[in-house]
Amino acid sequence: MSTILDVLTLAIASAHVVLAPYSKVEESFNLHATHDVLMYGVRPASLPNYDHFVFPGAVPRTFVGSVLLAWLSQPLIRLACLYHFVHDKSDLQVIVRLVLATANALGFCLLRRAVSRRFGGPASVLFTLLTCTQFHVPFWMGRTLPNTFALLPVNLALYLLVNRASNSTRPSESGLSAAMALLTFTAVVFRAEISLLLAPLVLQSLVCRHTTLGSVVKIGLVCGLSSIALTIGVDSYFWQQWPLWPEFYGLYFNVLQGKSSEWGVSPFHVYFTAHLPKLLLSALPLSLVGTLVDGRIQALLLPPIAFLILISGLGHKEWRFVVYVVPLFNIAAARGATWLISRRKGTLFGRLCFLSVAGLLAGNCLATVFLTRASMANYPGGHAMAQFNEIYGTRDHVHVHISNLAAQTGASLFLHTNAPPYPTHLCSSHNFPSVARQRHWVYNKTEHVAPSALGAAHDVTHAIAEVATAAELEKTDVWTAVSIVDGFDRWQLNREVLKGGLLDAAMRVVEMIRSPRLIILEKR
Repeated sequence: MSTILDVLTLAIASAHVVLAPYSKVEESFNLHATHDVLMYGVRPASLPNYDHFVFPGAVPRTFVGSVLLAWLSQPLIRLACLYHFVHDKSDLQVIVRLVLATANALGFCLLRRAVSRRFGGPASVLFTLLTCTQFHVPFWMGRTLPNTFALLPVNLALYLLVNRASNSTRPSESGLSAAMALLTFTAVVFRAEISLLLAPLVLQSLVCRHTTLGSVVKIGLVCGLSSIALTIGVDSYFWQQWPLWPEFYGLYFNVLQGKSSEWGVSPFHVYFTAHLPKLLLSALPLSLVGTLVDGRIQALLLPPIAFLILISGLGHKEWRFVVYVVPLFNIAAARGATWLISRRKGTLFGRLCFLSVAGLLAGNCLATVFLTRASMANYPGGHAMAQFNEIYGTRDHVHVHISNLAAQTGASLFLHTNAPPYPTHLCSSHNFPSVARQRHWVYNKTEHVAPSALGAAHDVTHAIAEVATAAELEKTDVWTAVSIVDGFDRWQLNREVLKGGLLDAAMRVVEMIRSPRLIILEKR
């Protein structure tokens, strides 16, 4: 059973990567950093080719996760090339994301083993089922967000805290110390908000006398200073700025200067009333049951609840800032579901409890199906780039301008399949067809180009334009529309199908509404 649950976790995470292989703008820094490390290497002479010098973003981000991901991906890329699973650079993006998804899935598998030891086998089964039937965490396990890189060490820290006997009243001293060290490293290198989770955890440990103040200070100094040295050493080199500590820079920019509010401000309660219910789905009511029936769950949820209260003080709020608490609430939900299904089935109450858990899991599955289908249709830039590469794949001289919307919704560097750099050091021309062709297309991501300037540019042969811009371009009689790429708008109840058969109505009662997002244009 343990192996089956691990395989299920890995399969669900991998399926989300394969079903939605493209990326959004918030993933682009780490994805492009991984691309550049893979393609150019890390020697000083290679750094001027890196994308982040052209598109640096609002604040610098760490290269630590991207370098590790690139190095971990290289053996799998070589193996995939050897067995002809790779046909162009876009396949490398899928491999890189599968490696990241696998790493995060293994973190959840390890945590499930701790749940089994602490709360029993049935709770570990339900923990896996709840995790796999939720949408956001499995979908984002393989996406190169800084938060996704932080999720693995956070889960390892949770494993060290949870992994103890069911009747244990305190975590092991070594496990607690290692967990605090991991969370300190994660806060320093990847995401500063992890410090708001670490602080209540340390306070709880001190109050319960699980550790001493001296030990906390020692761990904080040793791990904190060594993590600072690591990120400054790595990131100062890649950014060519000395000294550079990206997370401290981001903390100063977003919190102390208040720049994060420029991306929107939400009310204090949003994490509790919107983001957490969206992340947890049916695990939210089940976690309330777990909290009521098991005192161990109450102690387990105190730090994440304190974390949610603390981070709610920041004006700008996004679900990804609190994704780290999902595993803890899933543990609580698994314990609550275990209690419900263990009621005597001979009573009406017991049967209702069992049916309630089954219905909640089914509701998770239904919501995840709709959310996954919507997300698959929500990357028009990636779909447009894939279409463009396929349509013009036999041409030698192509210069395509990529609009802002296309760049933000999937047109990553890995999809520049007919332009250098080519991974000749990873795949031979025999195993990598596009390497043999060595075309030198130009994929132009210059921002805010006026339609008139685009038409007057003699070197530009094609454009992937937003619908409004494409309409202006077509009026000039210079451009011809080649293909239209749709994107997801909303779900809509289809009342017409109710007139047909029952099965037909059940399959199509809700339909996806799409509308044109991008148009592939060619100069006449």
